[in-house]
Amino acid sequence: MSPDPRALMIMGTGSDVGKSLIVAGLCRAFVRRGLRVMPFKPQNMSNNAAVTGDGGEIGRAQALQARAAEQEPTTAMNPVLLKPEHETGAQVIVRGKRVGSMPAREYFATRGQYLAPVLEAFSELSASADLVLVEGAGSASEINLRHNDIANFGFARAASVPVAVLGDIARGGVIASLVGTFEVIEEEDAALTVATIVNRFQGDPSLFEEGRLEIEKRTGRPCFGPIPFFENARLLPAEDILGLRESTENPNGKKQILIAVPRLPRIANFDDLDPLRAEPEVEVLIVQSGTPLPREADLIIIPGSKSTRADLAFLRQQGWDTDIKAHLRAGRPVLGLCGGFQMLGQTISDPDGLEGEAGTSEGLGLLQAKTILAPAKQLRIEEGSDARFGTPLSGYHMHLGETSGPDTKRPFALVGGTPEGAISADGLVYGTYLHGLFVADGFRGRFLKELGAKRAGALNYEHQIEQVLDQLGEHLEQYLNLDALLALARPPQLK
Repeated sequence: MSPDPRALMIMGTGSDVGKSLIVAGLCRAFVRRGLRVMPFKPQNMSNNAAVTGDGGEIGRAQALQARAAEQEPTTAMNPVLLKPEHETGAQVIVRGKRVGSMPAREYFATRGQYLAPVLEAFSELSASADLVLVEGAGSASEINLRHNDIANFGFARAASVPVAVLGDIARGGVIASLVGTFEVIEEEDAALTVATIVNRFQGDPSLFEEGRLEIEKRTGRPCFGPIPFFENARLLPAEDILGLRESTENPNGKKQILIAVPRLPRIANFDDLDPLRAEPEVEVLIVQSGTPLPREADLIIIPGSKSTRADLAFLRQQGWDTDIKAHLRAGRPVLGLCGGFQMLGQTISDPDGLEGEAGTSEGLGLLQAKTILAPAKQLRIEEGSDARFGTPLSGYHMHLGETSGPDTKRPFALVGGTPEGAISADGLVYGTYLHGLFVADGFRGRFLKELGAKRAGALNYEHQIEQVLDQLGEHLEQYLNLDALLALARPPQLK
């Protein structure tokens, strides 16, 4: 390890310009060069989260970046996580633990109090790293949100971390986006900005050379790239819900097994679906609002939710409850994951108003079980087996509340010998709190063969993720001057 660890921050001209993917690729590229690398994101906003070995939760993107860096995920890698519960409020997670829920206006007014734990976490990572790669949030030029900022320049200034601004050429206007960033940010913030990067280029890179030089001329900073579009990014877990917009159609035509998933407004941990989508025989159809669940679906999965009762009401508004019951009458199964499991039961009670207004909602009544939400969040990495066939599986718990009732006597899984989840008396309705259970190749194969798949489970999903991360690192080695980029990183100076 270097006696003077260095850091570099990647900010973006906007959301979904590829910051998370580029940081993951840089983690893998620099690890392959022999550096000890740590990923860090001061503040993330996502309902796609992962449980860490130190008993907390962080954004799923930081867990993937940790994997790319060949490090175990820890809560220090994402010290503040915001999990949206409704349009104007979110659950606030600090160092992996829920500290409460608050409206967006209140959070933005008080978020400065979280700068101290952010800097403490960053210091912890820096102490054991050669290089810390920091990811910003949203747009670097949101000057209306600059006061009390801890996610972008507020953090960079407090830790004296140099910044490279990433722009997405596929959106159009990348020159204006990058140059315009320097026009609106404060002079002190601009002084920390050492480079720009152009991402997601398609076509002949030489055609953008004039544009790249113009960016350098107008900003006075080196412009790296352009980085060509990385096609296999679709095989990695998506950071946020924007990734679901691209999964509503099957580009390879009709497949043998169709799994329908209603697109809930506060869908959470939707990377549960990724191993299923990776199977060559399976199509996972994300059903958008205003569209019925397809009658030909072999399985309906009700996914996790950050606001279970509100999403259950939305499901009913869409008429999807009727579609689900018609699906069951045809003898086809339904699986509920976490919040989806709670929806399948008889009632969901939230006496403390943890996810919104206090009260009780009537469930779909497809499982004989009732759920009561409670303040203590359950966060555990689990190993177990499928209760029906004994097939090993693994996953994690991340939920509020307990579910009990007659159908829990027929568990979905056994975790440490303890029954988990529930199965209906007719064997068509399954519910489980386990996230990530389809990563286990053997279990996934057995589950899909029950639906009629012939070759399911042959895919080594974890190996595929490692292959794609290696390819991503090689991609950045080819199209970025990593020596020059690394030279711009420097030791942080915490204030």
